[in-house]
Amino acid sequence: MNALLRAALSRMIHTGTLKITDSAGKTRTFGDGTGEEFHFRINTAAAERRIAFDPSLHFAEAYMNSEIDVLQGDIYDVLKLIFENTGATAAKEPWMLALEGIRRATRRLHQMNNLTRASSNVQRHYDLSEDLYRLFLDTDMQYSCAYFERPDATLEEAQLAKKRHIAAKLLVEKGHKTLDIGCGWGGMGLYLARHLEANVTGVTLSQEQHGIANKRAFEEGLSSQAQFNLQDYRTINDSFDRIVSVGMFEHVGIGHFSEYFQHTARLLKKDGVFLLHSIGRSDGPSYTNAFIQKYIFPGGYIPALSEVLPHIEKAGLYVTDIEILRLHYADTLRIWRERFMANRDRAKAIYDERFCRMWEFYLAASESAFRWQNLMVFQIQLAHRQEAVPFTRNYIEQEEKRLKRLECERSSANSQVKTQESIAGR
Repeated sequence: MNALLRAALSRMIHTGTLKITDSAGKTRTFGDGTGEEFHFRINTAAAERRIAFDPSLHFAEAYMNSEIDVLQGDIYDVLKLIFENTGATAAKEPWMLALEGIRRATRRLHQMNNLTRASSNVQRHYDLSEDLYRLFLDTDMQYSCAYFERPDATLEEAQLAKKRHIAAKLLVEKGHKTLDIGCGWGGMGLYLARHLEANVTGVTLSQEQHGIANKRAFEEGLSSQAQFNLQDYRTINDSFDRIVSVGMFEHVGIGHFSEYFQHTARLLKKDGVFLLHSIGRSDGPSYTNAFIQKYIFPGGYIPALSEVLPHIEKAGLYVTDIEILRLHYADTLRIWRERFMANRDRAKAIYDERFCRMWEFYLAASESAFRWQNLMVFQIQLAHRQEAVPFTRNYIEQEEKRLKRLECERSSANSQVKTQESIAGR
């Protein structure tokens, strides 16, 4: 085994049992021999050298390119053992520290998301096949952190609870002009239009999401209340009673935070409410993981709250509420990963083996980062005026209960319509 890699692993893995077979066929064991044994093989000497030099990028690439095969357990098990040993930090070898310094110094360059580049970056991920996303997302196509009110909640229940929780914080009333920045496949906006009779404008840079969201609005008879545009939020010049953004802020880039909050402050009416839902870092500013930057979310960045709040203050907005969702995304990603693996053959038929390995690693590493490293989700409620929302948080629970009743009433009404249509069709 490459000497640098062997030395780094010896310093890094203290507990558990990790066996690694190198390209020469020799097997070494790292850890204290406790727990379940996991074992992977590195198939080429070149992969060993690359992993030793830059594990954050090349370990993922080697797995993706079949230069690594897991022989006992799976890639999630291997990452779990590594992350449990390293915590929020990887091994700090001198050359790794140098790479980290370069990535910190150049992060703004990678996150220069002007109108053209932002569109291109979003399309690389979100314009993948709809059929792929349907293999692992819930029926409403929510591609962001769910909200588990109960540990045993299904993904569908938890994603519905997420939309309900956000809607309760928005305090939407009938007819409110509402902007959904980064609307995805339309689920959040349609929820607000369906249950609260809001007039929703959603914007996305993904052509796939744009088409599907409008199709869904048409099929539900909500086209007059919910329109979804293929548009960058920075080109909007209007005013809104409510603004919501779920899972989009991660694509803004650190050099554009001021632009984001200055513009949304202009779009938000003086008595309006804005709810921002985003992945965040709990341990301070950093840089985007090299594998994620190169293959999954180019141009993306997960911020620390310390990087976000100063720009909110400078935009003249009040923070009226902050909530941290800790392990909710880990549980969301676990279900996505399990569903993806259950449908792996279908994903391979859509793309290929390399793609499947890339997504296995992406989902497993993301879940691991939320469980054992430094990632969480924050929801920040913003307003121009302190009195725009109630003085205590009791209203959130009260509104959630009301929304549950509305959901049940609509579900019951839809069931009655379907029954009548079935009888009429006989």
